Amino acid sequence: MRGDEGMRGAGAGPGATPVAASAALPLPGRRWLLPSAVAAELDPDRVARAGRTGRPRRTVRDWIIDFAAFLLAVVLGLLTADTLPDEAGIPYALEVADQLIGAFACAAIWLRRRWPVGLAVAMVPVTFVSNTAGGAGLVVLFTLAVHRPFKYVAWAGGVSTALLPLFYWLRPAPDLAYLPSLILGALLAVATIGWGMFVRSRRQLLLSLRDRAQRAETEAALRAEQAQRLAREAIAREMHDVLAHRLTLLSVHAGALEFRPDAPRAEVARAAGVIRESAHDALQDLREIIGVLRRGAGGEGGAGPGGAVGEPGRPQPTLAALEALVSESREAGMKVVLDNRVAEAASVPASVGRTAYRIAQEGLTNARKHAPGAEVTVAVSGAPGDGLTVSVRNPDPPGEVPPVPGSGQGLIGLTERAMLAGGRLAHGPLGGGGFEVRAWLPWER
Repeated sequence: MRGDEGMRGAGAGPGATPVAASAALPLPGRRWLLPSAVAAELDPDRVARAGRTGRPRRTVRDWIIDFAAFLLAVVLGLLTADTLPDEAGIPYALEVADQLIGAFACAAIWLRRRWPVGLAVAMVPVTFVSNTAGGAGLVVLFTLAVHRPFKYVAWAGGVSTALLPLFYWLRPAPDLAYLPSLILGALLAVATIGWGMFVRSRRQLLLSLRDRAQRAETEAALRAEQAQRLAREAIAREMHDVLAHRLTLLSVHAGALEFRPDAPRAEVARAAGVIRESAHDALQDLREIIGVLRRGAGGEGGAGPGGAVGEPGRPQPTLAALEALVSESREAGMKVVLDNRVAEAASVPASVGRTAYRIAQEGLTNARKHAPGAEVTVAVSGAPGDGLTVSVRNPDPPGEVPPVPGSGQGLIGLTERAMLAGGRLAHGPLGGGGFEVRAWLPWER
């Protein structure tokens, strides 16, 4: 069994990513200060490189601690060996055997990290028959408390403590009475176990803090990625809403010039002027969106809750700009009827008005592509507290219309935009023929 077993619950869980784990590693120059069990959890690839046994190799700190523990066990064994001749009724052969067993127990301390449980179990009978092995037994018991859960420590420590009355009855201490010897031995065992459990709890706390830092970094990275994704989706919606409208105007007038080369000169000039203005406006809108993307890359700008791009060069359109939108569509040759029942468009909140404008703009763009020549009706109504209703409907086109690639993407974006604004949007064919896009947006008092 490995020496770091039982502490893995405080290590990195499945939610921790390698990037986050690398950010929580200790400084490379101080790796030698860590125990090998902790170093293996913090940096399994670089710090605790496994040897031939597959276990993490000892760090410099481990060698120092192991040598100090070995010296402590040897010193305690020598001090105890000096008292062996004073024990009554102990033959010389038993004294020699006691010291030999104690020497082997001290040497076995170098194996305490590899087999903490097995060595602790072996030390129970060894410390019972050898007085000089008591120091090594305490060191092994401390190691077991550090590297294994409490159930192992409870069994090994409990059996050792239960044998103390019999041990001091058979081999009483030469300079202490029975009861003080028994109390002192029990206190040493309890103190050793308590110290080992304290060290184990500190290591688990270190690993749990590392794991918590990993999770926090991972969650922060996910939140940042999600914010970037939402901002990009908002910019994509804005590009679709703005550029699709401009480009359909260009397509309509370019198609008119293509199919009517013999049109009057004034009409050709007017169509060319509309194409020039639409292209200029499309370039301006594209320049603004690219500017927002650049500011977003530098940590500025972004998408607001209404789905609009934050702080563009020109003010975002609101419901007050609906008249200009309809006029622009009429100049492009569309038949548009505007039914605006909102008395004061300026009183509509900016985010709600902007969403209503984009819905009407997308509805006109779709009607221009899928129902050319049909009369389009744009209806807007509502009041504070009741909400704002926007409807764009058109009958069936008078002739055959070729299929348009990429259809339906704008309606998906409109549905999401309306939901982000706290409203709802529905679209579909009408009963008597035609198509309607209808949305409701909240308008608080």
